Amino acid sequence: MSLNIVTISSLYPNAGDFKHGVFVETRLRNLLKTHSDVNAIVIAPVPWFPFKHKIFGEYAKYANVPPHEVRHGIHIYHPKYLVIPKIGMLLTPKLMARGIKKQLQAIIQSGFQIDLIDGHYFYPDGVAIAKAASELNIPFTCTARGTDINLIPKMEKPRALIQQVFGQAAHLMAVCSALKDEMQRLGAAEEKTTVLRNGVDLKLFKPSTEMQQAQLKQQLKQQLEQQLKQQLIGDKKLLLSVGWLIERKGHYLVIEAMRSLENCHLMIAGDGPDKKALEKQVDKLNLKDKVTFLGALPQSALADYYRAADALVLASSREGWANVLLEAMACGTPVVAANIWGTPEVVAAEEAGVLVDREAKSIAQGIEKVLQKSYTRADTRAYAEQFSWLETSNRQYQIFSAIKQSKSES
Repeated sequence: MSLNIVTISSLYPNAGDFKHGVFVETRLRNLLKTHSDVNAIVIAPVPWFPFKHKIFGEYAKYANVPPHEVRHGIHIYHPKYLVIPKIGMLLTPKLMARGIKKQLQAIIQSGFQIDLIDGHYFYPDGVAIAKAASELNIPFTCTARGTDINLIPKMEKPRALIQQVFGQAAHLMAVCSALKDEMQRLGAAEEKTTVLRNGVDLKLFKPSTEMQQAQLKQQLKQQLEQQLKQQLIGDKKLLLSVGWLIERKGHYLVIEAMRSLENCHLMIAGDGPDKKALEKQVDKLNLKDKVTFLGALPQSALADYYRAADALVLASSREGWANVLLEAMACGTPVVAANIWGTPEVVAAEEAGVLVDREAKSIAQGIEKVLQKSYTRADTRAYAEQFSWLETSNRQYQIFSAIKQSKSES
């Protein structure tokens, strides 16, 4: 018997942004790969924005998103919803819910019998999903992924709406124990809350030995010197900082740490609204010969940088389960990560890397410690191999199947 699900999240890759919410897509793809009786359609709402010119920054990407697309054989629908800057936070769930409900009705009319909704991110997505699902009498789950639980509930009205979702959902999930604990503190029932950690694609993120890493680094050095027409890496240790260019990701702290690291070169992979500010910081600190901005990279290209790097540095202030940590480890690259939220659950052994305070001096000390490591890249890869997707996909399937069974019996 088949299991028909609709995955709903505004965090999902699209034609305008290939990296947006790729972790949601990856979890779904692994569920489908592991369990052939699961059929899935995706609803990924996007803000309505009329202008496509790049001068409008991140919002221009939304104008390029088609109403329907197919990625990896999965049909994805992108209903548009209105976003009102500054005052729209409390209106967004209602506006998003309208688009979700209309799209769900179209899917039902097409003959796809929905067993349940697989929702991601509690606000505004979870609140919108709960409204649409209740009106159409469809059970739903929702997965907490980070700021939807460790930041947004600090505001009274969003917190109350999230707590309502806790009560309405058939099951609640979190990508780490730290988020589950916070959900329970906010009122989520322990018996229907499960930790479903993210896994890592061990085939895409392949390891490099010390010898292979040296070769990859030499190739990378040549490519960048041709591209930027300047001497960059030489024999320096290669560091990576990966993520959206916003304050929360802490790239500015890693740049600051570079002032005291003599034999290192930092590469920052990602784009975002803080790019110009970060470039100005590099100029002000006279670090242009020690920092390179790579822009946004697809995961296939990012894997090559991981394999060439000596360490990944993650200085975020808030993370649920940071996928970049496991991706780097799977390539044999240890990490230096801020000791916050779910990160200690990822970096839980010496061969994984080190945890540091979220300030430049501690980050620099952590980098120096990792660069003097006694373990091998093979040791780091072996650590990452315990985080395959199989366990997560099987537990997810069990939860979904139980919800369908309960629905059929009611």
